[in-house]
Amino acid sequence: MHDPAAATDDMLLAAAARGDEAAFARLLERHGKRALAVATRFLGSASDAEEVVQEAFWRVWSTAGRWRPGEAAFPTWLHRVVVNLCIDRERRAKLRRFFSLEAVPEPAEEAAPADRQVEAAGELAQVMADIRRLPGKQRAALLLAASGEHSNQAIATMLGVSEKAVESLLVRARRSLRSEARRRLGEEQ
Repeated sequence: MHDPAAATDDMLLAAAARGDEAAFARLLERHGKRALAVATRFLGSASDAEEVVQEAFWRVWSTAGRWRPGEAAFPTWLHRVVVNLCIDRERRAKLRRFFSLEAVPEPAEEAAPADRQVEAAGELAQVMADIRRLPGKQRAALLLAASGEHSNQAIATMLGVSEKAVESLLVRARRSLRSEARRRLGEEQ
């Protein structure tokens, strides 16, 4: 491929299928940061997110020859792969915790010294913990919608559900988060 920067995603995938590493690198450059952002928001761990994105792009490289242009937009397909890998990773983690194979928790990051920053970080940590406790599809829908980059129709395509199902997932996720916030406020008073 002469100019990977000017090529469409479909053209880059076709070139990657022929072993063109520059074309694959261009796909990674175009879509890697956004995929990493989705995985990081979903999993809450940068290192886990990086592993998921690496796996997703390994799948891109290994299946590029089966890509059918026009069936779906590449970013939509990639986000679906990333979300599914995140859901799978969490299922495996829950199973390991259930069987006590993951007994040692991750060390907590040090908090900022200012009182308000500590309080805000605590509130954010609580909300993020609430989000991580949501069922996988609810969390995926909520995080994809919160980015502001995707319509409900695009989210539906990424998750493999109907647009109505996305709306329902969002309503249930937001209801659960509000309920948890009210519960915490009630405990503090």
